[in-house]
Amino acid sequence: MAVTQTQAPTSTAQRILDVAEQLVQSRGYNGFSYADIAGELAITKASLHYHFASKAELGEALIERYSARFTEALERIDSTIPAARAKLDAYVGLYTDVLRGERMCLCGMLAAEYQTLPQPMRGSVIRFFDGNVAWLASVLADGQSDGTLSFDGAPNDAAQTILSSLQGAMLVARPYGDLARFQAAAARTLASLKTP
Repeated sequence: MAVTQTQAPTSTAQRILDVAEQLVQSRGYNGFSYADIAGELAITKASLHYHFASKAELGEALIERYSARFTEALERIDSTIPAARAKLDAYVGLYTDVLRGERMCLCGMLAAEYQTLPQPMRGSVIRFFDGNVAWLASVLADGQSDGTLSFDGAPNDAAQTILSSLQGAMLVARPYGDLARFQAAAARTLASLKTP
C-alpha cells in the first residue's frame, strides 16, 4: 500500500501480522514458517523474532487482532442496522467478504488445526467462537422478542447452529472455489429462521 502524506508508514510488526494473517487464512498455522514471512517482507528472521519472539506469540497476536476487528464489525452492524434479520444478513456478509478474498476465517482455519496449536492459542480460538455465539444469540433473542424471527430451541442453540453452518459452508466451498456454494448454504441456514 502506498503511503500518502496523511498516512503513517506501516510498522514492521503490522506488516508481519498482515503477511502472517494471509498465510494462516490461506495455508493454515502449520503451513507457514518465519522464513516464509521473512522472504515475503525481505527482512531477516532475527527481525521477526525481535517483534514476535516465537510463532506462538505471533499466533496469539494474530487472533487478538482478528478478534478485535471482528468485534468492531459486529459493533458497526449493531449501531447501523436495527432489524435482527438484516443484522444476520450483514453477519453472513462478513464471511462472504473473507471467502471472496480467497481466504478462510482465521479462527476457522485455526480450529481445523486445534490439537496442534499452542495452549494459549487454543483458548483464544474458543473465545472468538464464544463471542460470535453470544452476539448471534443476542440478535436472535431480539428477533424472537419482537416477533420477526422464529426458531426451535434457545437462542444460544440456534446461534451455535448458525456459526457452525457458516464455518462448515466456508470449508466446503473452498476446494470448489465457489462463492455461490457458500452463499446458497448461508441463505438456507438463515431461511430456517422463519418469520412468524
